[in-house]
Amino acid sequence: MAHGARRLRSIIGGSAGNFVEWYDWFAYASLSIYFAPAFFPEDNPTIQLMNTAAIFAVGFIMRPVGAWAMGIYGDRHGRKAGLALSVGLMCAGSLLIALAPTYAAAGWAAPVLLVFARMLQGLSVGGEFGASSTYLSEMATAERRGFWSSFQYVTLIGGQLAALGVLIVLQALLDEAALEAWGWRIPFALGAVLALGVFLFRRGLAETRQFAAIDRAATPASSARNLWAGHRRATLMIVAMTIGGTLAFYAYTTYLQKFLVNSAGFSRPQATAITAAALAVFMLQQPFWGWLSDRIGRKPQMIFFGVTGAVTTVPIFHALADAGDPVTAFWLALIPLTLMSAYTSVGPITKAELYPAHIRTLGVALPYALANTAFGGTAEYVALWLKNAGVEEAFYWYVSAGIAIALIAFVALPDTRRISQISDD
Repeated sequence: MAHGARRLRSIIGGSAGNFVEWYDWFAYASLSIYFAPAFFPEDNPTIQLMNTAAIFAVGFIMRPVGAWAMGIYGDRHGRKAGLALSVGLMCAGSLLIALAPTYAAAGWAAPVLLVFARMLQGLSVGGEFGASSTYLSEMATAERRGFWSSFQYVTLIGGQLAALGVLIVLQALLDEAALEAWGWRIPFALGAVLALGVFLFRRGLAETRQFAAIDRAATPASSARNLWAGHRRATLMIVAMTIGGTLAFYAYTTYLQKFLVNSAGFSRPQATAITAAALAVFMLQQPFWGWLSDRIGRKPQMIFFGVTGAVTTVPIFHALADAGDPVTAFWLALIPLTLMSAYTSVGPITKAELYPAHIRTLGVALPYALANTAFGGTAEYVALWLKNAGVEEAFYWYVSAGIAIALIAFVALPDTRRISQISDD
């Protein structure tokens, strides 16, 4: 591992890149209520949002491919090499969205280009989660691993919050017509520039000692086949954990903004402000829960989320739908986000602690990406489809059931704070 200032620089570098990755990824979700009419000619706003949500899901379909390819790349060529590659792909995807023509100018070529750009971003994020989880966990010391690793979700949420923050500024400076015509392009152009800067910075990061110490002759190569053959139980636990975690995350974060507009009756600026405020508090909670996990363990926190999340999801969504003012909606939204913090703060480190170094990046990335694609990537589309079918409440129960599945895995999980595959220096 690195020491002192070098360790801190490495953790900051990994976190900063994660921030930019997720800013670019979530800019799509935050801006979709404005650019949907530019790419799809339908008059029904719900149908337009369903189309953009479907393309959002396409990005998720590419995430397992990115997780597989860059997971193996990171295990064989180094953690920092994987980090640099992932942010480079994100730069290309964001730049393409910023420059994409509208449906009026290019016909169906416009949404096709949008799909391609999301495919690049999906490849990027698919590799980023495993690479950053592994890098941060290997750079942190054993006694503070939960605390330092919690900054992965600080930067992940920070990226989402930054995307919303840029949108809030644009809403203050531009009218609705300008935002729908061209203003939505600005956040993507900004993301491409930031991603380029982080790409250059990540190339100078220190490599982890865990990676350098891998004995290639004595360990199986990193591959999906060897992952399944040698680490089946850990892989299945990560899939189950991710089903509940990702459904809750996308329901309470990216879909929340649209739910407040489409179901609770708030204006788009109000929904953006409510979501941003709740996410800011959510982000600030992560280090506390990470610190707590270093003292009580990861497992108790995850069980806490599994029980409370499964029980509260349905009533919270009902209450949000009936919230009459932004302050009430903010406090209601904060309840599930606080409960989920017990999971998000330690989820990445727990996954990394289940695998040995030679296959750790792939082990963290691939099962997470598969479950994330199937459940997180489709969450918005499922929610909107059920609303359009007149059975919106079914989505609340769907999320609750997913968290209950994760709870089963949390109970079966070893306490990785005490039994970890990550050795310390």
